[in-house]
Amino acid sequence: MTVSLPSQTWQWQGYPILYRHQGSQGPPLLLIHGFGASSLHWRKNIPALAADHRVYAIDLLGFGGSAKPAPSAIPYTFETWATLVLAFCREVIGQPTVFIGNSIGCVVALQAAVFQPAWVSQLILLNCSLRQLHDRKQQQLPWYRRWGTRLLQRLLANRTLGTYFFRQIAQPRVVRRILHQAYANAAAVTDELVEILLTPAQDAGAADVFLAFVRYSQGPLPEDLLPQITCPTYFLWGAADPWEPMDEGQKLAEFPCVREFVALPEIGHCPQDEAPEQVNAHILKWLGKISVST
Repeated sequence: MTVSLPSQTWQWQGYPILYRHQGSQGPPLLLIHGFGASSLHWRKNIPALAADHRVYAIDLLGFGGSAKPAPSAIPYTFETWATLVLAFCREVIGQPTVFIGNSIGCVVALQAAVFQPAWVSQLILLNCSLRQLHDRKQQQLPWYRRWGTRLLQRLLANRTLGTYFFRQIAQPRVVRRILHQAYANAAAVTDELVEILLTPAQDAGAADVFLAFVRYSQGPLPEDLLPQITCPTYFLWGAADPWEPMDEGQKLAEFPCVREFVALPEIGHCPQDEAPEQVNAHILKWLGKISVST
């Protein structure tokens, strides 16, 4: 792997949490990855942002190089992850922070800003998870579509079947195929990226974390949290995202906290990795506005 981003470890509730840090001056930023990813999904953004900011990227509990305790020991929910990142802000960063998330990392950031708004100075959200498997979203679907989703979740609740399913997914050719669905920019699907995603999947407990989240159909929706947000919020959205449709995502721009919603044509679910130059430019522009306004 060509990535050279040294990591550090912080203890949270007795669990080791991996994070990366670059930059020694300027307002702090916390980068929060999406489902199945890690802090290395921001490897193309950290150096550019660290020129004028203290940049932290964290591996959420259950992902990357962080601990993967059994779901019976700790719930894998947005409330848990929000509590974790807020503790990280208090104990490691030490001051209010700009939260930048991708996919489910956006919901973590939103939940944190609702829990303790004083610690979240701004939000920058990339292709926010719309949580299509949520119970309330499923109730809006035809019965036959609801039935299929619920059946799959029940099957995966069987640990033997679920672990077998996870092992079939956690293979290079399958991960590459999934990435080619999610990424509109095929050139961004590299051996390095496949390795970044696959390596943590070999850890003990990774399958149980995956299965716990696949069955997690409760908790907050973005539209539940956004009305409670008091800090300036910005959206970037890869317009070719097959998982989080932009026409649905644009509805989130209607909430009062949202200052700007920018579409990125021909970019998929992970803009920070597919189009890092565009993403970095937008983030730096918004951070310039942020520093002026605070």
